[in-house]
Amino acid sequence: MNELSFAVPLWVWAAVTAGIGVMLAVDLIAHRDNHVIGFREAALWSGLWIAIGLGFGLILWAWQGGDASSTYYAGYLIEKALSIDNVFVFALVFSFFAVPDAYQHKVLFWGVLGALAARLVFIFIGAELLQVFFWTAYLFGAFLIWTGWKMAVSKDEEVHPDRNPVVRLVKKLIPTDPRFHGDKFFIHVNGKRIATLLFVVLVAVEATDLIFAVDSVAAVLAITTNTFIVWTANAFAVLGLRSLYFCLAGLLRRFVYLHYGLAVLLAFAGVKLILSETPVGKLPIPSPSASSSSPSPSPSPGR
Repeated sequence: MNELSFAVPLWVWAAVTAGIGVMLAVDLIAHRDNHVIGFREAALWSGLWIAIGLGFGLILWAWQGGDASSTYYAGYLIEKALSIDNVFVFALVFSFFAVPDAYQHKVLFWGVLGALAARLVFIFIGAELLQVFFWTAYLFGAFLIWTGWKMAVSKDEEVHPDRNPVVRLVKKLIPTDPRFHGDKFFIHVNGKRIATLLFVVLVAVEATDLIFAVDSVAAVLAITTNTFIVWTANAFAVLGLRSLYFCLAGLLRRFVYLHYGLAVLLAFAGVKLILSETPVGKLPIPSPSASSSSPSPSPSPGR
């Protein structure tokens, strides 16, 4: 793995997290009227999120140099590629539950919040495990290779969101109305709070994304265990997930070989992670500093 190590002050963590929160708030306000998002609008928003993600890499370059920036870009590109498979599953979930187009953005918005929280937890747990127990690299690597294989051979299997154990548990624990009530997740009937079908859709989206979160975090941890870079690469890639969905949802059927490319990407990340704990060592990431004749400064302790 790329053992980048540099001190990240607490205020930087707070500032980046606050910035992500502001961007989410702007996105929510911009779509508060639940209008149907067309391709042109989605493409403009996608361009904005991609520009922000790429721009953050330039900030890292100016702050910590080319190694940090190139590692961030590698993680960001992996996350963007893997998020396309998220889009495919989200489209299946929305189609299965016949979710009206006007309400899909709200589900994805709250789904992204859950995705960010899950990834943040997995990042710190995974990075700590890889640093304390070297053999966890073999477990994560094997998991990525297995996931890539499953993705390659099982793409034609049907997805049944109602069979998801989390969705079934929610239906058992929370009284649920099997209908949509506008964009509401909950309604009150005879003084009782009842979940709507839209809330069940949200749970299905969150439950399926948990699996993607494990894949995504493990794939970026194959590049570096620097929690700040892994977190920002995940966060800025996930921020554009909603817009990416509205751009690609109608075109996914044309990408018949896409899952093979994603499977190879996951398998490569798994092999890279396993090799990092063998005599072969980590596979290098090209960076501007690698071609520079001047020696790079010694990293300071911390993450």
